[in-house]
This record gives sequence, structure tokens and C-alpha cells, in this order.
Amino acid sequence: MDSAVAMPNLTVDGDRLWQSLMETAQIGGTQKGGIKRLPLTEEDRAVRDWLVRQCEALGCRTAIDEVGNMFFTRPGTDPALDPIAIGSHLDTQPTGGKFDGILGVLAGLEILRSLSESGYATRHPLMLVNWTNEEGARFSPAMLGSGVHAGVFDRAYADARTAADGVTFGDALDAIGYRGETPAGSTKIAAMLELHIEQGPVLERHGKDIGIVEGVQSMRWYDLVITGVEAHAGSTPMDARLDALVAAAELVLLVERIAKSHASAVGTVGCLAVHPSSRNVVPGQISMTVDLRHPEDCQLEIMEATLRREIHARFDGRLTCSLSEIWRSPAVKFDGRCIDAVASGAATAGYSSLRLHSGAGHDSAYIARVAPTSMIFIPCLDGLSHNEAESSTKEQCQAGAQTLLNAVLMLDNSL
Repeated sequence: MDSAVAMPNLTVDGDRLWQSLMETAQIGGTQKGGIKRLPLTEEDRAVRDWLVRQCEALGCRTAIDEVGNMFFTRPGTDPALDPIAIGSHLDTQPTGGKFDGILGVLAGLEILRSLSESGYATRHPLMLVNWTNEEGARFSPAMLGSGVHAGVFDRAYADARTAADGVTFGDALDAIGYRGETPAGSTKIAAMLELHIEQGPVLERHGKDIGIVEGVQSMRWYDLVITGVEAHAGSTPMDARLDALVAAAELVLLVERIAKSHASAVGTVGCLAVHPSSRNVVPGQISMTVDLRHPEDCQLEIMEATLRREIHARFDGRLTCSLSEIWRSPAVKFDGRCIDAVASGAATAGYSSLRLHSGAGHDSAYIARVAPTSMIFIPCLDGLSHNEAESSTKEQCQAGAQTLLNAVLMLDNSL
């Protein structure tokens, strides 16, 4: 992309962006300074209401689709053009931080405000998006709203997802009043750019301001159930036990070994439930999760095959283990034009940059299936995310927003 394309000298207001981040952090704010704003809760409704007020004050047109995805459109000068989309998500983990997803939405809002103040009109309409249930913390799987938009899931599947308390996605969406009339997937997008904290330490380690994201790694989630026999902890000899928790411990270490044996791979056991969970009973059943990721699909296939082979070899019929895949997301390669726009946007603003792949899943992974897409990363302190202590500076947030604005204007001139 030609970075010499004539562009207006527009800048974002870093102080105003930071104020918006701190203001919305009060909606679902925790005592430790983070946010608990699970999707389709009263806290989610409140932050959605806040966003509607801000965008409609700028004259944006609001549209909400059948699964609660929110679209705020600022008109362009050519009504025949599809909108360039910017945004992310406003839902959080149960112990989430102030920036994960939220930065992408509020930086998009800041861009709309900056353009409005300057009176500058883009050729394409500019559309701010808030995707529903990105985190998957209440309704699994993650990235549900963007997945429905991209045709990965349908509305019926989304509506039937059930939280731990028995509430379905559909009932919760209706309860907060954010079931829209726009058919899911019908909103056209010319291109999408998503700003996000890195959620890892790479930018910080390299001393770089901006991450130019070229793709998202392949991911698979599994549920495992290990079944042994409950027995008295005092009177059952060690050689007579069928201890499901001991077997689970071996599998946790197996997942770690598999990940360490493949460069750039990661593997995680994030949930483990013990039954009957009594201090003087040998555990009879374990439920656990496995998360495997790698930038290349072919390497993830090898990792899964190793996991299945080792499970088969370790369980002889007395102890049993069932492994079920519950979700997969193939590796994503982002659009070259969007990647170049991000690179030029960072260079134009004078920011240092690094090309990398995302280790985390993002809505952009699904949107890339239906529209040209890329992402922008900024550093976060110690690479920490999904944690109440998650932190980026005002200057880092401003750098990301300015890079986003520059990239949008470049795409507007070139698409």
C-alpha cells in the first residue's frame, strides 16, 4: 500500500479515549480494579446503553442484529460503498481487565468523535461494531456473535447455548432487550480492522509500539472425562486403587509435553472437576478441559493425534477416558491490503512495529471469512490479560487508536 496517498492530518484525542476507558470500567467494576461484565447480563445491558447514547449523539445510525451484534454507522460520501468496520467487544471474563476487547470498541468511538469534530467525511461509511459474547465466559463457545455473522453458527445454535445457571443465550438476550431485527449476517462489510491489546509479552519484550497482526493461530478445545472407582482413602491399598485424579495429573503433564515439543505451540488444562470431591475418598471421576493451539493447522493435527494416541495407550479398560472435541478454529491468514494499511498507519504516525500472529482467538478470525480483515496490537504490561491487573498506558492506547485511524483512512482511499 502506498503510504504517500494524500491524507488529512487527523489525530485522536488520547485523553478522551482514556476517560472513556475509565468511565466504562465502572460498569461491572471489581474491587481489584478490573471488570466483571459477562455477556447478556445487566452490566452488559448498561454498557450497551452507554455506547448507544455516545454513537447516536454523533449522528450514527444504530442497527442491532438477531444475536445482539451492534452496528453504528457514520455515512460516507459514496452511498454505493459498503462500510469499513472497526470495533471489538465489550464483554469480559469474570475477572477481566479494562482493555481486552473494550479498547477496540472505544478506540473506534474515539475515531468517530475525531472525524465528527474535524468535519471530515470518508468515502466509505464507517461502522463501529460491538460483537456479542466474544469471551465465551458465560455462553460457550467464544466469538459467538461474530461466528453467527460469518455463518459459522446459526441463530438457533446461538440461542440454545446454556450458561452454568441454566439460562439460555436466547432468553438472556431477550431479557436485556438487545435482540435486534437485522438478520444475522446481512450487514455488509468492505473491510474490518480490530485494535486489541496483545495479551502476550512479545511487543513488550521487543520494545515495539504496534503489532501488525498477520493472522490468528489454529485452536481446538476438548472435554475429557476420566472414570475410575471411588474408594475409601484409608483402607484401600495404593496398588488396588483406580484413582481418576492420578490419571488426570498424568494427562495434565502430557498436554504440557505435547505443547513443548512443537515450536510456537501452547497447551492448557484450564478446568478440572473432582468427583466426589471428598478429602477421604479416592476420586472416582474427573472432568477436565484441554486447549491446544498452533499457528499451523497441520501441526495442530499432529498434536491432537499424539494426545489421542497417548490416551489410548494409558487406559486399559479399568480406568477409562473419553475425549470430545467441542470447538475448533482453523488458522487464519489476514488480508494483505489490510495488513499493509496497518503497517503504513503505524509508520505514518512514527511508531515502531513488529509483524506477528495472534495467540488468542478474536472476532476478526471469523470476520476474515467474509471480509478483508486485519488487527492491530498494542503492548500490555507483562503480557498479562484475562486478569484484573491487565494494564496498558494512555500513550499506548493512543498509539493504537492513531494507527487504527491512519489505517482506516488509507483503506478508504484504496478500496
